[in-house]
Amino acid sequence: MRNHKLQKQQVWTVLDVLQWTAGYFHSRHIDSPRLTAELLLAEVLRVERIDLYIRHDQPLSETELASYRQMIRRRVLREPVAYILKTWEFWGLPFTVTPDVLIPRPETEHLVEAALARLPLENGEAKRIMDLGTGSGAVVVSLAAERPGNLYFTVDRSYPALQVAKKNAARNRVSEQICFFAGNWLEAVDSAARGFDMIVSNPPYVPSDQFSELEPEISEYEPRVALDGSKDGLEAIRCIVDKAPRYLADGGFLIMEMGCDQKAAVAELSRNRNAYGNMEFIRDYGGHDRAAVLQKI
Repeated sequence: MRNHKLQKQQVWTVLDVLQWTAGYFHSRHIDSPRLTAELLLAEVLRVERIDLYIRHDQPLSETELASYRQMIRRRVLREPVAYILKTWEFWGLPFTVTPDVLIPRPETEHLVEAALARLPLENGEAKRIMDLGTGSGAVVVSLAAERPGNLYFTVDRSYPALQVAKKNAARNRVSEQICFFAGNWLEAVDSAARGFDMIVSNPPYVPSDQFSELEPEISEYEPRVALDGSKDGLEAIRCIVDKAPRYLADGGFLIMEMGCDQKAAVAELSRNRNAYGNMEFIRDYGGHDRAAVLQKI
C-alpha cells in the first residue's frame, strides 16, 4: 500500500478500499479525497453512498476492483469526477454530462433562482423563455421542472451539446416543454421572433489569457468554447446584451451569469445599449457578483 498501488491481497473490503483511496488521493492533492473515493466506489458497486457504510465489510470482486482502479487512474490524471460518473446533480435533479458540455456548477443555481423569482407561480398566459448556450440543459430543464406552464426555447452552437441537453430534458420529463435550436446565440432565432418574456444565459466569460491558470480539471477537460470569453472575457456577453432587446418583450428580463469581476463592465455595456431600465446584480454564496438581471424598457 505504501507504493500507492491497489495491490492484490487476500481480501479488499469496502472500508479497506475507501481508506486506501482517500489517502492516495490526498497524497496526490486531489480535492475532497474521501468524498471522491466514496462517489467512485458507489458507482462501481451501483449503490448509494450511504450504503457503503452499511456494507463496510463487504469484499470486492476482482472485476469490481479492476473497475475501481481504472476510475482512480482517471481521477489522478485530473479528469473531473462528473465525467467519470457521466452524471451530476444540479438543482436537485440528475443530469447526464459528457466532455461536450460544462459540468453544472452550484454558482449557476443563482441564475435559476433569479429567473424563478421573476416567473410567476399562478396560472395564466404562458411565458416565453429563451436559454442561450444551453450546454447540458441544466438551466432550462430546471426552470421547466419548476415552472411547467411556460414555453421554453434553447440554443447552442454545439450539436453534441444539444444532444446531451435533449437527453437531460427527457431524463427529467420536460421534453415536451422545450424546443431546441442549433446556432450561435440569437442568430439561431428567426429575426421575426419577438416577445420573449425572459432570456437566460451562462455564456463563456473567462478571459483568454487566464484560461491556462484554471485548474487542470477545467482547462484540460471541459470544452474551451464554453468557457473562453475572448481577450477581455466579454465577447459573448457583449453580443447578448446588444441583441437581446430586439427579442425581449417590453418589461422582459435578460439574466446572465458573469465573472465575479465583471460587474462594472456589464453595467457599462447595459447603459450604452440604452434599452434597459432596472439593473440588478446578484451575489453568490461567497459574496461575489455572479449574475446580472437587466430589464428591457
